[in-house]
Amino acid sequence: MFNSLTEKLSATLNKLTGQGRITEKNITDTLKEIREALLDADVALSVVKHLLNDIKKRALGHEVLRSLSPGQTLIKIIHDELVLVMGEKNEILDLAVQPPAIILLAGLQGSGKTTTAAKLAKFLQETHKKKVLLTSVDIYRPAAILQLETLASQIGAEFHPSSNKDSPIKIAQSAVLAAKQKSLDVVIIDTAGRLHIDNDMMNEIESLHKAVSPTETLFVVDSMTGQDAAKTAHAFHEKLPLTGIILTKTDGDARGGAALSVRFLTGKPIKFMGTGEKIEALSPFYPERIVSRILGRGDIVSLVESVQSSVDQEKAAKIAKKIHKGRGFNLEDFKSQLQEMKKMGGLSSMMDKLPGLGAVSQTVKDKMLGDKSLIRFEAIINSMTPKERHFPDLINGSRKRRIAKGSGTSIQDINQLLKQFEQMQKMFKKMAKGGLNKMMRHLGGNLPGGMGGLLGQ
Repeated sequence: MFNSLTEKLSATLNKLTGQGRITEKNITDTLKEIREALLDADVALSVVKHLLNDIKKRALGHEVLRSLSPGQTLIKIIHDELVLVMGEKNEILDLAVQPPAIILLAGLQGSGKTTTAAKLAKFLQETHKKKVLLTSVDIYRPAAILQLETLASQIGAEFHPSSNKDSPIKIAQSAVLAAKQKSLDVVIIDTAGRLHIDNDMMNEIESLHKAVSPTETLFVVDSMTGQDAAKTAHAFHEKLPLTGIILTKTDGDARGGAALSVRFLTGKPIKFMGTGEKIEALSPFYPERIVSRILGRGDIVSLVESVQSSVDQEKAAKIAKKIHKGRGFNLEDFKSQLQEMKKMGGLSSMMDKLPGLGAVSQTVKDKMLGDKSLIRFEAIINSMTPKERHFPDLINGSRKRRIAKGSGTSIQDINQLLKQFEQMQKMFKKMAKGGLNKMMRHLGGNLPGGMGGLLGQ
């Protein structure tokens, strides 16, 4: 997300860093470049105008022109104004009510409502330790009801059945009653979507809202639709008392216009963002962290949280202990590390959160260890014998041909894996000796574009 915007804004702001003098012309030129970058990212024109006006007012005041480091001060102003546009802070769900708290999900067909309902349930179960019931009132699409039932089973949430013979209001009220009887904490109601906003859809969801009086009414919107996402959210907001927004498919949104527009146009906070297809891929929306990533400053806090929640600490400790005792790092261990990376969205996702690496092109990230590479590498290791995994030096030409055939890959892929393995092996040897800084410099030295210096600092 934000790849092109990050690249353009980082280049613009780097020109300002360290400048001892900022003139009105510097500011005008900078704002022009920011305007172009935002419009290219499909940010709504009204949002761009508001943002640039506010930056200009502050930038032409004493705050910048009389500052000892005007370049850095101007960058901070741009950062602060972007944060304000997106909502300043993470707005949490209001669950402090007499149980069950009712969450109503609204949105167009194809926005990812049903999957988001399950993701949100899983998030509430794991993060807030809530007992959740899911139900669907989409009586027009039996497949949607079946999909939600399947997802509920996968995450261990309660599911209240429904059918196209019942009315949406009857289903919702029955689900709330069932949750009360079972002493559950939260009811999530997945509503019907349409291909576009129409009167029938709005009348139905308005009636449903009045009937169940939800604690939270969240609008689920596909971020890849850019400005249209913000316009659709605004139209729903005029008809329905929304309490927040969930942006979906942000992992496929290279521009980020929706994230920068929807809060300003609706006045309602973005509460969550969907970051992938997996059921775990839902994150609270933190404007300041997102802006930090947009400006190429990384998001270390989210990276640490991702590591803490995704990495198997016991497995990592065993590998560390093994290396410390001098037993070496083999391909079984390497496979384990690849699986941990996959849990965190792949190396590409991790790099987005590292300072200075967010603007690296997707092509470079994929070459380094993209999701496809992780899957391919795992398949290659699975095609090896236990002896080959523990003693990679045994893998000669004939073994490579056999492994390539068994994994559906090429000898070139196997050579790439062995090279990556060798680099990680050296890195862990340095780590075992206690040289963390050396290890980081070594890792960074294998990154393109001189990025190693950033990691090793």
